[in-house]
Amino acid sequence: MLTGPLTTSLFVLLAAACITPVWGQTNRLNLFIWNEYIDPAVIRSFEKACDCHVAIDVYEDNQSMLSRLRAGGASRYDIVVPSDYLVASMVRQGLLAPLRHESIPNINNLDPKFAHRECDPDNAYTIPYQWGTVGLYVRKKPGEIIDETWGLIFDPKKQIGAFLMIDDARTAIGIALQYQGHSFNSTNRRQLLDARDLLIQTRKRSLGLEGGVGAKNKVLEKACRVGIVFNGDAVRGMREDPETYYFIPREGSEIWVDNLAVPARAPHRDTAEKFINYILDPKIGAQISNFNQYATPNKAAFAFITSADRNNSVIYPPPDVMKRLEFVKDIGPRVAWLDEFWTSIKSK
Repeated sequence: MLTGPLTTSLFVLLAAACITPVWGQTNRLNLFIWNEYIDPAVIRSFEKACDCHVAIDVYEDNQSMLSRLRAGGASRYDIVVPSDYLVASMVRQGLLAPLRHESIPNINNLDPKFAHRECDPDNAYTIPYQWGTVGLYVRKKPGEIIDETWGLIFDPKKQIGAFLMIDDARTAIGIALQYQGHSFNSTNRRQLLDARDLLIQTRKRSLGLEGGVGAKNKVLEKACRVGIVFNGDAVRGMREDPETYYFIPREGSEIWVDNLAVPARAPHRDTAEKFINYILDPKIGAQISNFNQYATPNKAAFAFITSADRNNSVIYPPPDVMKRLEFVKDIGPRVAWLDEFWTSIKSK
């Protein structure tokens, strides 16, 4: 049996190895991403290319992701995928690391209109991943004419059956504001209070709150007729069941951009930036969009998108629909009002 200083040193080294968190191990990438949002084949090819293991955690809404980061996830995860409106706030809170563009040469493949966004000028902290819309996913009866309005959920007289609301504060409150004739990004307290009250009353008639994937699945299962979903969820659902379809209500809706970002204390920052660069490869970017059927912000990837998807107006909305869409903006300290109202909505 060994004794003395050597024994002590060996014990310390072995103990340290035993308590090293799994997410802190080398040759690893910890990815925290929306559900059903990346092709597993892309993950496998990246693992092979970089000789590493990718561990994936998933979430269904931005609030869940942000709460996890605040609770220590900024030192656990290597990549997170926040929506545009969260980026400035996350930077202010010190949750994101600046990107080293010299490690991401494929950044030049971005469509220029995604390279200088209000939330993150010059992509200092984020790289656009996918973009899309939010709308209504509906099971349509043969010959039925459906009024394409948010009134299908907000107006009891227009309700055509059981429906699900979306479990996302900014989206839910934003579409309620639009239905009432206001901006998706309104910070007028009276308007926000009216939107809160509308959502409280609507929830009483609903089947509850769901993420986009969950709502799509419930419509497919015929557990409800209407769900608020992201357009990529709907495209996959319509492919599975042609009796379902998706539309942007005439009152307008949200256009969003999700981003790849590196948490401030990511344990594998170098690998994270290799992953971002890999995603920006034209063929890999197209492979992801062909899988999840959202729009790509990668200009070089567009040529490799399937022709069916390039011409699908649900994925790439025509100009008349684009005019009805609003980007979600960072509203600064007044986001606390939305947090307050969302707590009230979910508790009723």
